[in-house]
Order: sequence, then C-alpha cells, then structure tokens
Amino acid sequence: MAMKPTLALRLGQQLRMTPQLQQAIKLLQLSTLDLQQEIQEALDSNLMLEEIDESVDDAKDESEQLEPSSSSTEESINNSDTENAPAKEDQQQSDEESAVPHDSEIDGELVSDTSEEMSIEVLTEELPIDSVWEDVYDQLPSGSGASSFNHEGDEDFASRNASDETIHSHLMAQINLLNLTDQDLFIAHHLVDGLDEEGTLQLDHIDILESAPPEWGLEVDQVEAVLHLIQHLDPLGIAAKDLQECLLIQLKFLPDSTPMKSEAILIISDHIGSLASRDFSSLIKKTRLTESELQSAIKLIQSLTPRPGADFIAKDVQYVIPDVTVRKKNDRWTVELNPSVNPRIRVNPEYSALIKRSDNSPDQHYLKDQIQEARWFIKSLQQRNDTLLKVATKIVEVQIGFLEYGAKAMKPLVLHDIASDVGLHESTISRVTTQKYIDTPLGVFELKYFFSSHVSTNSGGEVSSTAIRALIKSLIAEENVRKPLSDSKIADLLSKKNVKVARRTIAKYRESLLIPPSNERKQLV
Repeated sequence: MAMKPTLALRLGQQLRMTPQLQQAIKLLQLSTLDLQQEIQEALDSNLMLEEIDESVDDAKDESEQLEPSSSSTEESINNSDTENAPAKEDQQQSDEESAVPHDSEIDGELVSDTSEEMSIEVLTEELPIDSVWEDVYDQLPSGSGASSFNHEGDEDFASRNASDETIHSHLMAQINLLNLTDQDLFIAHHLVDGLDEEGTLQLDHIDILESAPPEWGLEVDQVEAVLHLIQHLDPLGIAAKDLQECLLIQLKFLPDSTPMKSEAILIISDHIGSLASRDFSSLIKKTRLTESELQSAIKLIQSLTPRPGADFIAKDVQYVIPDVTVRKKNDRWTVELNPSVNPRIRVNPEYSALIKRSDNSPDQHYLKDQIQEARWFIKSLQQRNDTLLKVATKIVEVQIGFLEYGAKAMKPLVLHDIASDVGLHESTISRVTTQKYIDTPLGVFELKYFFSSHVSTNSGGEVSSTAIRALIKSLIAEENVRKPLSDSKIADLLSKKNVKVARRTIAKYRESLLIPPSNERKQLV
C-alpha cells in the first residue's frame, strides 16, 4: 500500500475549557476557608487587585458630603478638559478602550451584591451612636490598676498559648514529685510510655524486665508495686489492663460509707458480662438484690470514668462558617450571602490609570495582563456568589416545610430537581452544595443535607429519608425504656403512619443516627 501525503476535511465537536472557565469552576467548588485563602493569594500575586477598606470609603463619602462645591468644581474642570481635547486623541482613546474592555462594576468601584444591604442594617441596629468605653469594656480594678491589669493579661496570654497537656506529661509531672529510686523511676517511665490514648496499659511486665539492665535484678513484684502506685495517681484508674480493672480501682478507692459500694464491686468483678448485655433479670437472680438496689448500684457504676485518659486526648475543633443565611422577615423567608465570608475586592484605580494603551513596552504588557487577570478573577467570584445564592434560594423554596416544622417535614429532593429549576448541570449543583453551609433558625447545615432519597408510602406518595430518620428518632425518644422498640416494631409503627419501610432499612437508618439496638437501650428506670 502506497504511503503519500493527502489533504482531508473532517467535522467534529470537541470541548475546550478556557482559562476563565477553569477558574470559575475552581472557585465554585472551593469551601469558605479555601476561597478566602485563594482570594488572599490573588491579592498577593496581582498588584491590580485590592481589598476594599470600608472605613476609608466611609470617610471619603463623608468628605464628599461636606464639600459638594469642590467635587462639582473638579467635575467641571474635567468636563472642560475633555471638551478641549483634540479629536485625534478621542479617536485614539476609543480604539484603546475597545482593545481592553472596561467594566464600571469592577474598575475602582464596589462589587454589588445582596450582602451590602444586610451589613448596613446590622450596623445600624447593633451599634449605638452614643457609646463610651465603659459601656463595652469593664472598668479596671481599683488600686494599682496597671499592674493588676497586666497580671491578668499575662495569665490569659499563658492560658491561650499553653500547649495541650497529654496523659503522659500529666502523669510524669506527678511521678517526678515522688521520691522514687532509679529502678522505680525506670519502671514508671516504661509504664507511662505503654499507655494508649485512653489510658489503658498495653505493655506486659515481661517487656519491662527484659529492657532493664541485668545487674538490677528486677522482679515482677517490683513492677506490680510501681504499677499500683501509678494506678492511684490522677486520674484514678489509669494504667489498668482492661475496663473491669479500671472500674474496680475506682470503686475500691471510694469511702466505705458510700452506698451500694460492695454491691457494685460484686457486679463488676463477677457479673460484668450480664451488666454489659443489660440482662437485669439475670443480675437480680445472681446477686439477690432488689430492683431498686440494683438500680442504685448501676447508677454508682455509671458515675465512674471508664476511660480515664480520654479527657487528655487532643481534640481538633473544626469551626463551620456559613456561606448563606436564611431568616424570616415579614412572614417571608429570605436568603442572603454571608458578607463576612465574601471579601469585597476591586481593581486598583490608581494602578489601572498607569496603563497607556499605545505603549507596547514590557512593563505595559505586564500591567495589561495583570488587569485582565484581575477582571477575570472578580467576574468568576461574582459568578460563584450568584450561582450559590440562586441554588440556595431554590433549595429554601422547596424545603420551607423543614424551616417551619423541622426535619419531619423534609421533602425528597435530588440534584436533578434543582438543576432543572435553575437551568444548570447536575455537576454544577453538586459543586455548589459541597462544603457550603447555610445558617437557619434550626442550626447550621450543609446544603447537601437538604438532598435525600425518597421512600414510597402506602398511598403512592413519597417521603424523604431524612424525614424517616426524624420519625425513628422521635419514636425511640418516646419509647418505654423497660421494653425498647425493636426494628420490626418501629417498621410496624411507621406502616400505621402510611410509611412503608423494611426492617433492614430501619436498622440502617438507626445505625446512621448512632442509636444502639433495643437490647442495649434497655433500662430499669
């Protein structure tokens, strides 16, 4: 077969994502914290972008109101200058402006959004005009006010900047105060290092004996003595090998006058399995206690600390900042963007004025690229806010019953429903609702929370799975604790309410709510 170059014509379709579209999609799927970081990076990298200082703008507005004649004079001067300008310069200026489009909403002006009116209302309602320092801050203490105030400030600074204390450091601080020998201190260090986060001992005595110098001649009794000493430090019951030993240490440390102490020790030492399975009838038969006595003994056991080291586990607190707020005003639900999470940025008018359209120097090319990128970024940010507000408003319109009556009135909703109503693709709705939060009178929820599958009813209707979870939670909250509702019983009760749900579905929803099964919910009360 001969190989020769030929010319051919082909028709086809291909999707190409422009840099502007890529930037818009990127900003759309960012969370609040990531968006603020992205905006800050844009402000740092692009000299044409600047964040609007509201205090400076307010001062300018006041000066313009106080001196209206000067502004009118400047305006007339500018008009006369433009009238005397030659026609050639006007033609050149028009050609240059057509090369780089000008947007009055971006270049040197505020970005208009719905949050501006809300911020003004909040300021006028919450901040009084006639206020003094004493109305906001407490007065300084009497006496040597400066020294005492600084002392309290030092304590607050130390408490705010102190590192989180771990169970290991907490125990070693107490062990260092004891008069221990080198051998006992060696054992104590190994025992403390052998604790997990909850304070349970994960180290065997043989491991400590093998790691000690042979000339010491350590024995198991010496390790047991140091372990007993550590177990009675704060928190009590630390370094126990299991839950049973932890509870027994705390019970035996209680005064002998504590009611039901001996009965509680008997239950933990001999019948902890029956207690864990909540087999109260078997406990009454084995311990020969009355129901009231067994209830008192269990109450004493429940007052103990099963995991002594849990309070020292470092907790990473995650704060959620809502992107959208919804409030009821004049019997209507209104949706607004949160102004605190949307920094107001614009193109710096002073730097943009340095651009000379007819100049083709490298510096001018750099300035033109910077201002074009700044305009694209602000446009993408405005598009993100508009899309988020549009989607959140439509979700609120569908789920008004949730805002009025709670989770039981949640309606079934999928991404396709919102996408068809607002004229966007389902992938866009998914990006908008992921890691975006809305502040409602019932709490702060992720926008994904309002989307749920549906379950058919006996009459042919549909019920949201979120509403079914709320019904399950309310039924369990109202159940008889002596005879908790089983999953099949809950399914029967929902069937009487015209909701057809299988027992396995009830079990799945119950586990998602972190509700234990019926045998673990049984109580004597």
